Amino acid sequence: MAAFKFGATQRLYAVAVLCLAAVGVAMFSQYMFDLRPCPWCILQRLLFTLIAVLCIVAAWLRGGPRVALGGISVLLAAGGIAAALWQNLVAAKSSSCNLTFADKIITGIGVDKLLPSVFKVTGSCAEAAVSILGVPYEFWSLAVFGVAGLLVLSALRGR
Repeated sequence: MAAFKFGATQRLYAVAVLCLAAVGVAMFSQYMFDLRPCPWCILQRLLFTLIAVLCIVAAWLRGGPRVALGGISVLLAAGGIAAALWQNLVAAKSSSCNLTFADKIITGIGVDKLLPSVFKVTGSCAEAAVSILGVPYEFWSLAVFGVAGLLVLSALRGR
């Protein structure tokens, strides 16, 4: 019986699935448990979605284009880690998230108008400060961004 090989292409697809699953969990939390997302939550959803799309396209490509899209995905994952940290350390302690960097990106791109069921801000940063199993929600997001970034790096290195 041959062992399953988890090659670079499979790792890129796995990252896409992981990122889309993270958005799915966020959506489930929003609509089933009424956890209203703040701008930093929505920014992280947007980053997860972008990483997923880039990884799917990168999985179809080879050589330089794959490396370029993978590199952008790693940078977006690093941005997601930074957003999650900022949300926990700064934004969650403020009463308003209006006109923050995250809010400006969301409204500037117009993604909140394009797909409001996924990307519309409905809560404040203080309201979005919840924990699951004693771990702040944004740290779960941070962990997923970290795993995604490492998987993309491993796919690009071919290991």
